[in-house]
Amino acid sequence: MFVQNKTNNIQGKWLAVTIVLGIAAFLLSPSGPLGGFWGLHSESPTPQGIQKGLFILLTIIQSLAFGFGFAFLFFGRDAVRSLLPAEGGLSLAVYLAIAWSLLSWWPHTNLHQTHGPDNINGLLAIEYGFHVTLILGAVVIAYFILTKSKQNQ
Repeated sequence: MFVQNKTNNIQGKWLAVTIVLGIAAFLLSPSGPLGGFWGLHSESPTPQGIQKGLFILLTIIQSLAFGFGFAFLFFGRDAVRSLLPAEGGLSLAVYLAIAWSLLSWWPHTNLHQTHGPDNINGLLAIEYGFHVTLILGAVVIAYFILTKSKQNQ
């Protein structure tokens, strides 16, 4: 019974962090009621009809991924350590790569929505800062999977 209660408690913490930070991220998004600090540009096209609903759904998904990314940062380290030696640098790299792959979408999309359309340097910074780091994180996770599969053979 103790194990079941401990599992429920941990799941409850994951869910609470995901929901609370997901809601906060949604409210703080550029089109959200608390997102005015992003500074939307008036030149940006306004979504119409179904587009608006699809953008809202995308913001909800990204906001929840953001919240889950923080839950993973808070509670996921032991799960990664259970698969990898704690003293190895790969364990930390995999942990951070997974967290970044969840966290990065919310600020990435918001920066795209709010940077000036004529600011090519800003666009390059966004693309390199997010895309390249996500690619590197995927390489780390792929390396882990390949290494782990060889160990199991």
